[in-house]
Amino acid sequence: LRETVMQVLDRVRTEGDKAVFDYEEKFDKVKLDSLCVTDKEFAEADKLVSIELKAAIHLALNNITTFHSAQKFETKKVSTLPGVTCWQKAVAIEKVGLYIPGGTAPLFSTVLMLAAPAKIAGCKEIVLCTPPNREGKIHPAILFAAKAAGVSKVFKAGGVQAIGAMAYGTSSIPKVYKIFGPGNQYVTAAKQQVSLRDVAIDMPAGPSEVAVLADSSANPVFVAADLLSQAEHGTDSQAILITTSENLIREVEKEVERQLNQLPRKNIAEKSLENSKLILVRDMDEAIEMTNNYAPEHLIIETSDYNEIASRIVNAGSVFLGSYSPESAGDYASGTNHTLPTNGYAKAYSGVSLDSFIRKITFQEITSEGIQTIGPAIEVMAANEYLDAHKNAVSVRLKSI
Repeated sequence: LRETVMQVLDRVRTEGDKAVFDYEEKFDKVKLDSLCVTDKEFAEADKLVSIELKAAIHLALNNITTFHSAQKFETKKVSTLPGVTCWQKAVAIEKVGLYIPGGTAPLFSTVLMLAAPAKIAGCKEIVLCTPPNREGKIHPAILFAAKAAGVSKVFKAGGVQAIGAMAYGTSSIPKVYKIFGPGNQYVTAAKQQVSLRDVAIDMPAGPSEVAVLADSSANPVFVAADLLSQAEHGTDSQAILITTSENLIREVEKEVERQLNQLPRKNIAEKSLENSKLILVRDMDEAIEMTNNYAPEHLIIETSDYNEIASRIVNAGSVFLGSYSPESAGDYASGTNHTLPTNGYAKAYSGVSLDSFIRKITFQEITSEGIQTIGPAIEVMAANEYLDAHKNAVSVRLKSI
């Protein structure tokens, strides 16, 4: 895998658009004349999206905007000593690239999750890459969501070649400073590779996963539906039930079988269930310990005392509490972000938030009074680190006062 990824990235770096066109033909089976989506294509897409879907997208966008707007950073000036003032300022990353997978589902919801906070943060250029279909078209809902959420430009490019194009820049696709978005193992490997020296990335995010932590009070129909909603993402997804109830496991197993047969994406979900587990534990302490060790991307807590259990969860990407909080809510429209750390990375990474699109720059202002107060301490510390020029930068100022 790494060899393939390196080969594609090297060609995109040296050949630019030509390499992207070639790989689109090879991997996405489409011969493109242009990579950039035109105004005409946006207008066509607008006509193809139903009124119901447009309304749902706007509702979701409004909730996502409300939640992420509340995360705005407030600058506070702090006087650490008389005459010494320090503060931070939040500054948007000027150019960001959003990757939206094509694959088996058009993830227009991910467009909203990434573009909305980028817009709130004030990113000047929001570039989106997504693979076209074999007719060279992008799903109309992706284009509608991109326009609604304030994306600057959309390009027809998928997989490793899209990541390379945004990392290095081509004559069509601009180079960005940070790349966001989920993808398959090739996309994940490409993001990690370009992050070594060319561009920042949001997080290492691979195949999707859910853990349901439940007790005997849980509704087996709901639990089965939650497990299957994750399983249908992709064949490498994982769904796990951790429970203290042996009876719940039996009921959920039956219910999964029943619901699975009604799913259009049954084949995908079936393969995913091969990676999945129903786990019986001795007690709730063991359930919580196992959950924190697993550090799931999504965690659904369906227990009678879910708030108390939630207070003991320290490793998870996003948590859904009670019987009426399905993971689908966070995936689409409650307002929280669905771009989350997977594969245990929730032990050290957060999901995407407004902070993901900004940098914080520190400032300090020291007056003559301030340098007289802290200057001697700086001189002593610099001298003891054998950095005389550092010491001198303070000494010359103290002498001038």
